[in-house]
Amino acid sequence: MRPTLILATLLAVASPGLPLQAQEATAAENAPAASAPALPAITVTTVDLIQLSDRVIASGLVAAVEEVQVAPLVEGQPLDQLLADVGDMVVEGQVLAVLSKTTLELQKTEAAASLAAAKSAVAQAEAQVVEAKTARDEAQRVADRTATLRAQGTAPQAQADTATANALSANARVAVATQGLESARAQLALAQARLENVDLMLSRTEVKAPVAGRIVERNAKIGAIATAAGQPMFVITRDGALELRADVSEADILRLAPGQKVQLRAVGLGDALQGTVRLIEPSIDPVTRLGRARISLDQAGALRTGMYVEAEILAAQRDALAIPITAIGSGPDGSTVLRVADGVVERVVVTTGIRDGGLVEITSGLARGDQVVLKAGAFVRAGDRINPVAAAGTTN
Repeated sequence: MRPTLILATLLAVASPGLPLQAQEATAAENAPAASAPALPAITVTTVDLIQLSDRVIASGLVAAVEEVQVAPLVEGQPLDQLLADVGDMVVEGQVLAVLSKTTLELQKTEAAASLAAAKSAVAQAEAQVVEAKTARDEAQRVADRTATLRAQGTAPQAQADTATANALSANARVAVATQGLESARAQLALAQARLENVDLMLSRTEVKAPVAGRIVERNAKIGAIATAAGQPMFVITRDGALELRADVSEADILRLAPGQKVQLRAVGLGDALQGTVRLIEPSIDPVTRLGRARISLDQAGALRTGMYVEAEILAAQRDALAIPITAIGSGPDGSTVLRVADGVVERVVVTTGIRDGGLVEITSGLARGDQVVLKAGAFVRAGDRINPVAAAGTTN
């Protein structure tokens, strides 16, 4: 009571006009307030529903979706003309180079002569067949007449035998002539095939683009002998389509799927480009422990094969309960937060999900509107009473 009496005395001195009983009452009311302990002010934040985005950061090199190698279809001919160069956009069937036709034109002349000779041989063989058939028919008539006369007794047996032998010989000559005709026709077909083959080779002296796209490599040189054994004459990216082959960590590759949207950034490009995950390669590099995602580009723009590009892949996006990552602590039971209820602190185990910048998703353990200590490292323990102060930009 001594502090109370001292306070009452001071009030009496300060307010001489008040009665003594009023002064004592005032001192009694102020005494408990003066002796109450001051609670520590701790910054808290409120659990709220926020749209979070799960992003995977990757990087890699730009490459062609599909490269088509163009090789000569006719070997051994020198290259006469080059009609395309690196960087050119070509259409399917466009002539890229022309090989020499001199040797093949000589072969065509020879094949045409062989074809004419074969046709003449066929005509001769056909005439021989007609002649042989005529002789056979005549020999058969003679044999038939002689057989009739022999049956009547007016022709000797020797004459009948001779007529029969002549008929058989005529039949044999027809068979030989027929086989000769078949052989001549086979030679004619062979000559025609040779001529067609030469024509085909002549048409292939024009090296044409098998697909539409952009030429990214040219190894052909004027005067070089065309061959398919070495480097291709041209390399074309089909339709000029490019993709990013991004290396992704082993932990992040499982979060990716075809169809996810991607933002791409490269040195020298002011604006980000848009892309889409085209496929996820099914293997992990055993040395680097990296997987690979192939990202198609909506618009290649100024990108070139071999350029280094960084990619931000949107793996997931949803509205979720979230708190600042600074509010998450760790303990034997896993991730924890300090929840404040009626000014009393309690430790709660939570399950986290997406991390987006400075925010983290809470999938279990908290409800919307709960208050948690903003900094898990604050000098506060479970069971402490505090004076919660809302963080800037939040409400109690």
